[in-house]
Amino acid sequence: MSGRIRHSLAGGAHVVIGEVGTSFSQSSASVFVVTVMLVFGALILLQGNAVGKQKVVSRGEDAVTSFLVKETGSSDFLKAKNIDKRISPASLTKIMTCMVAIESGRLDDVVTIPLVATQVEPTRAGFKPGDRVRLRDLVKAAMVHSSNDAAFAIAVHLGGSLKGFVSKMNTRARALGMTHTRFTNPAGYDHGSYAGNRSTARDLMKLTEHAIRYSEFNKIAKLDRAVFNELNTGKRYSLRSHNKLLDRYPYSVGIKTGYTSKAGPCLIARAVFEGRDMLVIMLHAKTDRWELASLMFDQGFSLESAPRRSLRVKKTQIEEIRAVAIKKSQAAKRSSTKSSKTAAVSFKKRSVKESATVPAEVVYARRAEALEALRLKVERQKAERETTNGEPAKHSEDQAGNQQTHRTSGGKNFRSPDSLLSCQTDDLTGSRRFLPRCLSPTMMI
Repeated sequence: MSGRIRHSLAGGAHVVIGEVGTSFSQSSASVFVVTVMLVFGALILLQGNAVGKQKVVSRGEDAVTSFLVKETGSSDFLKAKNIDKRISPASLTKIMTCMVAIESGRLDDVVTIPLVATQVEPTRAGFKPGDRVRLRDLVKAAMVHSSNDAAFAIAVHLGGSLKGFVSKMNTRARALGMTHTRFTNPAGYDHGSYAGNRSTARDLMKLTEHAIRYSEFNKIAKLDRAVFNELNTGKRYSLRSHNKLLDRYPYSVGIKTGYTSKAGPCLIARAVFEGRDMLVIMLHAKTDRWELASLMFDQGFSLESAPRRSLRVKKTQIEEIRAVAIKKSQAAKRSSTKSSKTAAVSFKKRSVKESATVPAEVVYARRAEALEALRLKVERQKAERETTNGEPAKHSEDQAGNQQTHRTSGGKNFRSPDSLLSCQTDDLTGSRRFLPRCLSPTMMI
């Protein structure tokens, strides 16, 4: 056995599996090739399993743990799945928080932000301890932006403490018939000391149908942005909504979104079309909730989804078009009103001016007529003087002319007619003519 390595088999036979030295290295290469092939095959199997898993991933309604579609005011569900399954509602909890605030009738209260409200996990508006904000604006922040600090500030202000307010929330839930609901906090946390925050799609439907009875709730629920000022410093808050359905579905009117790692994406959406009012509630949706909600609404309204979606214009674009049209009409009205006012004012000013002074053209015409009359009179007087050839007559005529001028001018000291005229000789005829020396626009004749 010095040159070979033998392996004993069960029957006493022996087989050579390798040679010492060079033969052994060839065996190692074979083992390496086999190992590589096995690893490659394992990778192919793993990839095939992954592809198989991707093919069985749930989509659409199958990817939602619990949902319902219902027309408000009706007792029938258009679609429903696991509507009594108790699931974490995440920030849908804030619907109850805000409804309790609205029902309190204290929306004009000024709330001082407590320290505990600023220590919450995101999402936050960014309040600081001691900030002063109206309760109405806190409701906007909680509903539109899902601000947890706003929800906690509401709770402490109205309940005296978090525990006191949560007790009010649960009392109100029982009064509404939400028999499978238990709230542990005003924001929707579902872990740590707040674990156990649970509700169902049916209970949340009852809550939402009651909340939309309040016009203030509906105004806030459909906002795409909450804008308000802090009262101490005047700091301006502009908080954007997380509800993408407001942009993607033209008949959407809000209401609330929610998410935690345990609850997954949640949504309560409302749409109104041709007098029909529809609600969609989704809990733990592992799919595109915006697309699915749009499809559910279209089916509920008996609309053709595919053609509509290809022609759908975003709601923000519709609002922008409307805003531009309104601005243009308002600008046209303002310009027409301004032009009419300007015309009236200018006409009034012109009338006043015309009554106070005579236009220069009229003045010049009147002066020319008067000077022409004077010229004729002077020529007549000269002709008479030449006829009489007497100095006394000339003196008397001059005196009479001066008196006549004095009477014509109303007693004012004007220059004599001769001084107002200049004598020019026509080069062709040799005749003389009298022209005005000066015409001042301010002279009155």
